[in-house]
Amino acid sequence: MIFDRRTLLTLASASAATPALAQAADPTEIVKLWPGKPPGALAAVPRERVLDRVKTSGFQDRIVTGVGEPLMTVFRPARPNGAACLVIPGGAYIRVVIDKEGFEIAHRLAEAGVTSFVLRYRLPAEGWADRADVPLQDAQRAIRLIRAGAGRYGVDPARVAALGCSAGGHVAASLATGHDRTVYPPVDEADRLPARPDLSALLYPVIDMALPHAHVGSRTALLGASPTPAAEAAYSPHRQVTAGTPPTFLVHAADDTSVPVENSLDYLTALRAAKVPAEAHIFEEGGHGFGIYLARGKPAHAWPDLFLAWAARRGWLR
Repeated sequence: MIFDRRTLLTLASASAATPALAQAADPTEIVKLWPGKPPGALAAVPRERVLDRVKTSGFQDRIVTGVGEPLMTVFRPARPNGAACLVIPGGAYIRVVIDKEGFEIAHRLAEAGVTSFVLRYRLPAEGWADRADVPLQDAQRAIRLIRAGAGRYGVDPARVAALGCSAGGHVAASLATGHDRTVYPPVDEADRLPARPDLSALLYPVIDMALPHAHVGSRTALLGASPTPAAEAAYSPHRQVTAGTPPTFLVHAADDTSVPVENSLDYLTALRAAKVPAEAHIFEEGGHGFGIYLARGKPAHAWPDLFLAWAARRGWLR
């Protein structure tokens, strides 16, 4: 049997991964977010680099930096039910963790019939104008493109969720609270569509940009080394919650030493004050960045089933 170079690379990567996390070849359906250079591009855009941390993690664990061309990878389920989800991986705003907080979650959602779109968004410290708005620009555009292509993807434009992990949770929360902010000039008809997710799911999210609860690495990458109190407030989503914020599902571990659980608790408090429907699961143990595979053997491993049950009660899954 003869394989081309791409197939050989895929097989080599899969064989190096722990079997429990080894996945099929990556989907080949890619959606580029912008028709030309993204908003705020300078003379030269970053050059993409992909690193697999399998040697230290023990499983396929790719990270992406140098995101000059943001995109979505489309995961189509065998039996789609019309629900769609934008999956936003974390990475402290200095990388995008595409396997354990992206593709792994998209595979699980596909098993439930959800068409998923894993977002590879631009990183604010990689040389863009309006750096703090770059991730939100990509997230808004992604939701609008999903709705614009609803017929092509076989999804209901009124059942589009956003799920984010860690710094990706900050992107998702910023999208939930700032979906109607004008952060880039419209480029085509898709930008006439709403960017508000119908549901929001936040896993161990970065929320507060002010100390002592801020994740310092994410805060620095997004806002710089010494942000003003006004900037901290403007980019702390729990301070931006309104009655128009979508229903939200929260997951966090109480023993998270990277992003304190107060980030989720403060967001939950703001949701309750605005009378936004919300469900929160605070697990005793789990640490940070557990995704699905790393939570095995712990109560936090139940979060995908808990999320899907909640989403079904809200009419997202039919």
